[in-house]
Amino acid sequence: MGHLLSLLLFLIVQYTNAQPSPGYYPSTKVRQLQFYQGYNNLWGPQHQTVSQDQNSLTIWLDKTSGSGFKSKRPYRNGYFGASIKLQAGYTAGVNTAFYLSNNEAHPGFHDEVDIEFLGTIPGEPYTLQTNVYVRGSGDGRIVGREMKFHLWYDPTADFHHYAILWNPDEIIFFVDDIPIRRYERKLEATFPDRPMWVYGSIWDASSWATDDGRYRADYRYQPFVAH
Repeated sequence: MGHLLSLLLFLIVQYTNAQPSPGYYPSTKVRQLQFYQGYNNLWGPQHQTVSQDQNSLTIWLDKTSGSGFKSKRPYRNGYFGASIKLQAGYTAGVNTAFYLSNNEAHPGFHDEVDIEFLGTIPGEPYTLQTNVYVRGSGDGRIVGREMKFHLWYDPTADFHHYAILWNPDEIIFFVDDIPIRRYERKLEATFPDRPMWVYGSIWDASSWATDDGRYRADYRYQPFVAH
């Protein structure tokens, strides 16, 4: 059994609009939220289990289904983080995502802020992809669309903390409390200001996730498990 993501912990707190300063570690300033305090299953309930202490969640993808969950309430801003360990080996086509969205409230005209881990083939690094969508737009001209990163460590060897800080002036993406991307508010039309929910999911994105779809999910390696 492969482990694509381990010990998924979400931390939520309301933040001011101050930008983190050097030597400041946002993940140490927030409290842990137990799963059923803040979340419910959204889809694929048969592919999801919660630990007895509710501090970790397991979701998995196989040829029948993936799984996802959603926060019970929306947020207008805040700090949202997860401690994640990715699976080694063949994970091409698999998308493990931690994101904010209001797609269900505004279908086709929604806002979204994503951290996505795009599966890979042996010998090649994972890709961490960040996205910002505003009112359905992420075309790269009006709104900053995806930015991709290869991490400076092996994300399959240990847990690392990934987070989104969203306040009225900017969105900052963090890896282990290190800012990797800052998306600032320049115009009303290019910055999300409507409430969004917190989501997590694992699903088959074979059509585009790995080398633009060249490598697809191979279910000989199933299940792809996220803890």
